[in-house]
Amino acid sequence: MQPTRVQSIRLACHPDTPESAVHHIEAHVYRPPEGPMQVTYALHGDLDRLRIPPCVTPARTDGLWRHTCFELFIKRAGEPAYYELNFSPSGAWAAYSFGGYRADAAPAEQAPDPQLEVSFTADSLELAAAVPLELFFPQHASVRLEMAISAVVEARDGRLSYWALRHAPGKPDFHHPHAYALEPGAHSAAMSAA
Repeated sequence: MQPTRVQSIRLACHPDTPESAVHHIEAHVYRPPEGPMQVTYALHGDLDRLRIPPCVTPARTDGLWRHTCFELFIKRAGEPAYYELNFSPSGAWAAYSFGGYRADAAPAEQAPDPQLEVSFTADSLELAAAVPLELFFPQHASVRLEMAISAVVEARDGRLSYWALRHAPGKPDFHHPHAYALEPGAHSAAMSAA
């Protein structure tokens, strides 16, 4: 394997769901040869105009995508099956497995607590997640992976905006195969979206 490195990307807002309170959202991905993959999301904007879920005891929770949360979709390159991970600023999380595009959905039983760390400044929210790839892909160090990185942001009035590295045509759809625009770690070509 080649040396791993941090990949930094910027998410784009879906054109049908503009949100002026969000200035931009960045994500940073580090896939080491050993240990968990580190994914950090940084939302910059006017946080007073957004609805951020309050802190709770970390636990698996369904429906996080109905409010502000960060999402990660990951699969073996070229295969239809994938995992969806949801990370809430509240500390709640969820993990699902799919046999194909929105098919055969089930809770991902092997998923542990992803060890979330959340921090705030006056104009930013940062969430870091440690994702133990070996539980999803036992030989992950030698597996070529594809990822879709996204976020849902809820405004104070309840409107939702949808952010992704790459949006599929049509309405917001983070599950769409077109959304897989990142190959994390040593297998990927140099990629940084501004």
